This record gives sequence, C-alpha cells and structure tokens, in this order.
Amino acid sequence: MPSRAASRAATQDRIVAAARMLVTDGRELTLRAVAREVDMTAPALYRYAASHQDLVRMIALAIDADVAERVAGAAAAYDLEDPAARLIAASVEFRRWALTNRAEFALVFTNVDVECISDLTASASTGLRFSELLFALWEHKHFPTPALGDLDPDLAEILRDPQVPADLSNVPEELRGLVWLLERAWSRLYGTVTLEVFGHIDPRVVEQGHLFRAMVTDQAGPLGLEPDLPRLNALLDDLL
Repeated sequence: MPSRAASRAATQDRIVAAARMLVTDGRELTLRAVAREVDMTAPALYRYAASHQDLVRMIALAIDADVAERVAGAAAAYDLEDPAARLIAASVEFRRWALTNRAEFALVFTNVDVECISDLTASASTGLRFSELLFALWEHKHFPTPALGDLDPDLAEILRDPQVPADLSNVPEELRGLVWLLERAWSRLYGTVTLEVFGHIDPRVVEQGHLFRAMVTDQAGPLGLEPDLPRLNALLDDLL
C-alpha cells in the first residue's frame, strides 16, 4: 500500500498532467476545470493548490523542471571537455521546446520569477542547468570577468548576494562578476526566444534561425568563444 506521501505525490502528478493538457489544448486553466479532469471536487483540489495562482505556479515549476531535463539531456550528448558545444546544444534544445510548446512557454514566462528562487534551486530548473553550463565554460576558457570594483557600486552590492538560480557556493567574491555575465547571457537567450515565440519578429527570420544565430555570435566575445565560432556555427547548422 503506498504511503500517504507517495499517494499525495501521485495525485499531484495527475493534477499537473491534467492542467498541462488544458494549457496545450488552449482551454481555460481553472481550479474547477482541473478538478473535473482528475475527477476531484474543487474543495479536495484546494488541498494541493489553495488558489488559482498557486495552481499556475505549481504547473509552471513542473514544466520548468521538465525543460531542465531536456536541456541537460541535450548537453549530455557532447563531451564534458567541450562545454561550448554543450552550451550550444542546450540553448538550441531550449529554443526548440519553446517554439514547439508556445502555450507552456508563455505560462512559465509569466509565472516563474525571482520570487520562487528557493523553489527553483531546491530542484532541477532550467536556469540552474544553464548556470552550471556557463560556469563549466568559464572553468574551461577562463574568459575575463568584470571586477566588482569596476562595476556600478549598487550593482556590485547586488552581485555579492544575487537572486539567481545558481549554486554560488564555489564562486568567491572576486569572481562574482561572472554572475553578471550569466545574467546578461541568460537575458539574451531568453529575450531572443521570447521574441520568436510571441511572434514579435518576421517569421522568416525565426524559421531560418537568423536572430538566434546572431545572438550566439554576439555572445562569442564575452564568453571567450570567438575562436570556436566556425565550429559552433557548423554545430548550429546540424542542430537547427
């Protein structure tokens, strides 16, 4: 007989699956709609999600965890000694998922934020996976990072205790400028994919991957990848 914790986890999985189906089908995501799908009463569902916002946040975090697995799997296809290829593969997989699952991307985009950092770092998250990949790239390339003393003092203070989905336990203060490069790199990847997903750019540019390729080229300098660009562009040709 399953334990109470296992039974609760199984029910939560059913709730998440039902809610994701509603989202991908373009139907309204409400507590009552989800309760109907899992054959529960609304009051019973409240034990898992006390409000609509709680439900949405729970679903968004579950989707983000799934995407983190996909990103990690894409990176794992390449050797640990080639962190540049691992980062490119992960980025392409993130973009592929987003363009294929636009409704789920929109849900995550509007509901996973710095307010749930503790939830994100307690489990696998997309942001955590990308921070690991970027840190691995730095360990390999040792590209320049800004010194805190050269940054705006207010920004430097933030970087000493930043709200980011990353394990900073082995990042000493003199390397905290790496966190700023991480946030800028993530904003460029996420921003590019967001424009593509929401149709705010010529669809032909999206279809042919021009903006995404330009983003990779723009990031080559800050991340020490300029010598690798010919090889990475060939990898993009294979993956896109």
